[in-house]
Amino acid sequence: MRQTGIMLLLTVVSYTLAAQDRVEWRFDRTGNYSKETGLLKSWPANGPELLWHFDGLGRGFTSVTMYGEQMFVTGETNEKGYLYVLGMDGKLQHKVAYGTEFVRSYPGARNAVIPNDGKLYLVSGVMELFCYDIQSMKLLWKKDYAKDFGAENTRHGWHGTPLIIGEKLIIAPGGAEHNVVALNKTTGALIWSSTGAGVMSGYGSPIYLGDQQIPQVVFMMSDYIIGIDVSNGDMLWSFAHTNRMREHPNTPVYSNNMLFFMSDYGKGSTMLRLSRDGRSVSKVWEMPELSHQFGHVVKFGNYIYGSGQRTTWYCVDWQTGKIMYSDNTLGVGNAISADGMLYVYSDKGEMALVKPNHEKFEIISMFPITSGTGEHWAHPVIYQGVMYVRHGDALMAYRIK
Repeated sequence: MRQTGIMLLLTVVSYTLAAQDRVEWRFDRTGNYSKETGLLKSWPANGPELLWHFDGLGRGFTSVTMYGEQMFVTGETNEKGYLYVLGMDGKLQHKVAYGTEFVRSYPGARNAVIPNDGKLYLVSGVMELFCYDIQSMKLLWKKDYAKDFGAENTRHGWHGTPLIIGEKLIIAPGGAEHNVVALNKTTGALIWSSTGAGVMSGYGSPIYLGDQQIPQVVFMMSDYIIGIDVSNGDMLWSFAHTNRMREHPNTPVYSNNMLFFMSDYGKGSTMLRLSRDGRSVSKVWEMPELSHQFGHVVKFGNYIYGSGQRTTWYCVDWQTGKIMYSDNTLGVGNAISADGMLYVYSDKGEMALVKPNHEKFEIISMFPITSGTGEHWAHPVIYQGVMYVRHGDALMAYRIK
């Protein structure tokens, strides 16, 4: 009996731990799906096995996120935003209307859902932040960036996911007084508010630098990239960076005191180095060619792999900014990495498996994404050996292990 009880306890503990597996925006915002192993090193000519597809998400560009055995994605239909909760078999478990969605330029849902500690957090394109209970799907609290924080929306609708550090949910509404804000993730109560750089948000998603002497959050604002003390909201440093649209949609990439960020609209990429105390930054290099509106890059080894806006894929030396190669075999798009390979999804619907090689753009396998509607802008996601690709109103699941 005792052995049976121990085995039962171990089974329960193992299930509980497995159920806490979580994937948020670009896994952990790096695009490197480091937990995935044993993945296929090549695909059949017509692509990996399609396990299932879900149709009817409505318009949108959001990638799926995961928590345990559930996945979450949003879509827009008839100007209303909907949160979809699916099981691992692709079956719909919940569909929740959360409010008005952005329908002017490039209509559709924009921001990835953030699962954390039994709750779901999502931001609409019209700047409303919602917190739901993951079990009951009950709305726990809500914030309006314009009414509560004096924020102004961007011309292309609000982008950018909240960042959760401990009990703090950190956002950058971009208001004059409430430029960067930390809320209690459970109640929505204000913890601190910072005037930050005093300019609009650039609408990219922030990242957390936990290895600094002063742990900090990095935001791309409309005219600056800034570092904010996570404990009290003090602005530690700022670096001027703007473009003709004052929009910077790409998530910065950080490694070993080096901070890379990329935008478009007349401005390319920049690498900064943080000082030892994390209170200042200095420019290491610039690269105008590596410039993109939605693609994001991935760091693999000592190189950056990503797309420019002008039908070109680049490999760039992380330390020096030297262009190792440029290639226009595929349309522009986004990249993630897992198990020693790159996964590239172009705006022409090309899904490619690419071997990291700083000498050439080495495509191993490729197949077209033919289901779905609208732009091919959502980033692919890998979870437990399955690759999820969202194209407009369709979500596809491919076995890649």
